Amino acid sequence: MLELLPDERLDHLLGRDGRIIQSPTVFSYSLDAALLAQFVWVPIRQGKLVDLCAGNGAIPLFLSYRTSGTITGLEIQPRLVEMARRSITLNEKEEQLQMIEGDVKTAGKQLGYGTYDVVTCNPPYFLANESSNRNESEHYTIARHEVLCTLEDCIRSAADLLKQGGKTAFVHRPERLLDIVTLMRQYRIEPKRMQLIYPKAGKEANMLLIEGIKDAKSGLKVLPPFIVYEQDDTYTAQMREHLNV
Repeated sequence: MLELLPDERLDHLLGRDGRIIQSPTVFSYSLDAALLAQFVWVPIRQGKLVDLCAGNGAIPLFLSYRTSGTITGLEIQPRLVEMARRSITLNEKEEQLQMIEGDVKTAGKQLGYGTYDVVTCNPPYFLANESSNRNESEHYTIARHEVLCTLEDCIRSAADLLKQGGKTAFVHRPERLLDIVTLMRQYRIEPKRMQLIYPKAGKEANMLLIEGIKDAKSGLKVLPPFIVYEQDDTYTAQMREHLNV
């Protein structure tokens, strides 16, 4: 029998028939997780995938609907790991998914160097010293600010985990684009696909999706703009088709 803690709730996965345990005081996934899980290339059948900074396991759960490969989530916060494990059991995906408690900075040592086909990561967006945006919850602060890991830590570890020719994808804020590209190339990941996400037509982009291949030749494809909401705050046809909502 599923047991929820007093601050937890059971939510639907956006566009899927699965459920996920969330908590407004600890962690709840955002649209960026769903978009990243849909954006990244995945093997249809066999393959090994890992999601860094996995939180409550939203991205591994989303990915499980696109691939039959094995998926590992790595998360440093014990409470979130425990929530994710219960969600995996709830969705009867124990044979495909696993959640491991660990530090992104030592992911290669913990999970295995050069052994993964795909690495995804929704890293903390804000620098540690961006105090104006700091959340009162320690859990949200760790998830959103670079207090326990940096963007470089995430990209370096993705490179450590990937096989040659393996793919990695990140979701981040557009203002960090040059940092992301610079670090990807520094760690032998060549950016190959990119898409900007816009909340509404006429607004500035507020999310960036980017995918790279380890030890690939140069050549970046920029996909058409992705617009999430109509002016009346309903989902666009593009969004409804993309995520089956």
